[in-house]
Amino acid sequence: MILGICGSPRKKATHFVLERALEMLEEMGYETEFFTVRGKKINFCTHCDYCLKHKKCVFSDDVSELYELIEKADGLILATPTYNSGVSAQLKAIMDRTRAILAKDPNILRGKVGMGIAVGGDRMGGQEIALLQIHAFFILNGVIPAGGGAYGANLGATFWSKDTLEGVMEDEEGFRSLKKTIKKFAKFIAEYRTGKVKSA
Repeated sequence: MILGICGSPRKKATHFVLERALEMLEEMGYETEFFTVRGKKINFCTHCDYCLKHKKCVFSDDVSELYELIEKADGLILATPTYNSGVSAQLKAIMDRTRAILAKDPNILRGKVGMGIAVGGDRMGGQEIALLQIHAFFILNGVIPAGGGAYGANLGATFWSKDTLEGVMEDEEGFRSLKKTIKKFAKFIAEYRTGKVKSA
């Protein structure tokens, strides 16, 4: 199963791009699951160390349903709008909160394949830095990062002159990078499923 996590609090450009990415994977025969932070209660990690002692998070919120999905997933797609050249606060909270499932099993993420999607207001909107943040999370936790160019799928063009959703739908270069990244992501998953490549 491929899990797509949408880190946008709005149902706009990032939501649309992630849905399209999952549709591409479904066309390749993969089962997918979509999780959005929009409308969810997501507490920030307070580094209380409760999870180290009790092997579960101190918070019982909407991240709890995500833990099970992450454990089942072969591949993870983290999609984010670009805020100040970084990921959204909601997505960062989810990254930090994985400490709880890692406390239960330090290898829970190891060997999964991951890719990032970053959407910005224009082509130079800080997407590469946001994607680097996602890839750093993958590398630190043993997830195999798949990039289709400069880290992953970088979308953003002409947003300032029109609605963000309308702008991203016209971003031909961005969708080219998305398709390229999806292709490599799917290839990595196929290889790891057959054991052709050892996990990091």
